[in-house]
Amino acid sequence: MGAGHDHAHGHGHGHAGHSHGPSLSTSDTPKARRSKERAILIAAGLTGCFMGAEVIGGLISGSLALLADAGHMLTDFASLLLAWFAFRLARRPADWKRTYGFDRFSVLAAFVNGLTLFAVSGWILFEAVQRMLDPHEVLGGLMLWVAVGGLVVNVLCFLVLSRTEGDNLNVRAAALHVMGDLLGSVAAIAASLIIIWTGWTPIDPILSVLVALLILRSAWSVVRESGHILLEGAPAGFDARAIAADLEATLPGVARAHHVHAWSITQERPMATLEVDLAPGAVADDVRRAVKGRVRETTGMKHVTVEVAAGVPPDV
Repeated sequence: MGAGHDHAHGHGHGHAGHSHGPSLSTSDTPKARRSKERAILIAAGLTGCFMGAEVIGGLISGSLALLADAGHMLTDFASLLLAWFAFRLARRPADWKRTYGFDRFSVLAAFVNGLTLFAVSGWILFEAVQRMLDPHEVLGGLMLWVAVGGLVVNVLCFLVLSRTEGDNLNVRAAALHVMGDLLGSVAAIAASLIIIWTGWTPIDPILSVLVALLILRSAWSVVRESGHILLEGAPAGFDARAIAADLEATLPGVARAHHVHAWSITQERPMATLEVDLAPGAVADDVRRAVKGRVRETTGMKHVTVEVAAGVPPDV
């Protein structure tokens, strides 16, 4: 490479410009992570405690809505524990094998949790069809009381999770599981009231189908976003072409910006690398700092690696 591209610092990898650790935001500090971890553990405890009661209530009352909600709570409990474990694992420091640490395990946990939502929804839809073809007697009174208890627990869990800072995918996936449970409890309450007042039991599987469809819509959102991160997709709003054009247009020392790549370790840890060719007379260190500052200004991205090279003559 040309002047200004010394191997030790030509990447803009010095400590003044960026470190190997995460770029911390208000939602990605150790305190914020502990808050999310604690919220998920509380939600897991509440969900696990009520799940058994809902299974018993569903079996005794004969309600598919309650059994579906209990089955969903079982996956919720496992999913919340997985989400909690992901945060615990992310505490481990980076090492020579995993230079970014274990943060991305939380994205993997979100992806797995999203897939389990698809499985739960499929089971609910299958059972609903079976119940419509072969109706069962449903004890509306018992169903109502168990559903009300489930609603209270799910509201508490959702409040605990929604009060955490930021938009962490792992927390979002956990919150969607809880929201699915909450909707299931609302559906069970509505179904039990209709059964008590009219005796029309098909409302139970019908409302279960509605809940399953709502869960599927949310599950797709989590799977799509977590899959995008796992596939090293660019962070939302990051356009490599626009970044390169902006640097060339606004920074006199940049003759050309190219090989712009961006990805995310987690939703809160976006990163980018790029190469710039120096304009005649430009100083490499000055250009490197200017590029980092401009990218941070336009994208908010703190972790940027800049490789600087002497400009290539136009006729080459």
